[in-house]
Amino acid sequence: MNREVIVACDFRDREEAFSFLDRFTEEKPFVKIGMELFYSGGPAIVREIKARGHRIFLDLKLHDIPNTVYKSMLRLAELDVDMVNVHAAGTSEMMRAARRALDEKGSRALLLAVTQLTSTTEEVMQRELWIGHSMEDTVRHYAQNAAQAGCDGVVCSPLEAGLVKEACGSSFCTVTPGIRFESDEKGDQKRVTTPAMARRLGSDHIVIGRSITGAKDPVEAYRRAVREFKEGEQ
Repeated sequence: MNREVIVACDFRDREEAFSFLDRFTEEKPFVKIGMELFYSGGPAIVREIKARGHRIFLDLKLHDIPNTVYKSMLRLAELDVDMVNVHAAGTSEMMRAARRALDEKGSRALLLAVTQLTSTTEEVMQRELWIGHSMEDTVRHYAQNAAQAGCDGVVCSPLEAGLVKEACGSSFCTVTPGIRFESDEKGDQKRVTTPAMARRLGSDHIVIGRSITGAKDPVEAYRRAVREFKEGEQ
């Protein structure tokens, strides 16, 4: 599996997104389109970015009753993206519904399940979500549910990538947000690492947002992330 640095295009609208992407004249980064940009630009912006040659992780984190997720995933499958996701907390039945929709459309997109957001601490998970297990046990259990439901991998903190591999096998994909360069602020992320550390911990792909999109030279920041993650440089 080729390790990929996925750039989180968490922009307000089409103009901001393409102002950023236009900086890349040599590379075509793998990009993540999340809720903000999708709700602003809709399916059209996904198609336009795809037409420019970028691979896309459509990060909408579907979480609803199985029938609604099934019907929604049928529509998303038409966008020919490379990764889509659901919340593992939506139950195994819901994840199986998402899998069925992608298969019926013949989609090659990887189906990922979000275990716990990287902004969530174990204390908050237990106090507010009333999950009475440790973060590690919860992520492991959610990942096993996802694998059994037919998902291709999970979205998890890089801190849990190794235990997911142990629980679900080396071919089960780990996509890890919560990546920052050593000198960067963590922002609202809690469980974070550097690109090089994520590689050592077992991440297959990393998602980086502000460390690249907020950099003075985003192209050089992207190249730095690729060097650190793919080649293990620090």
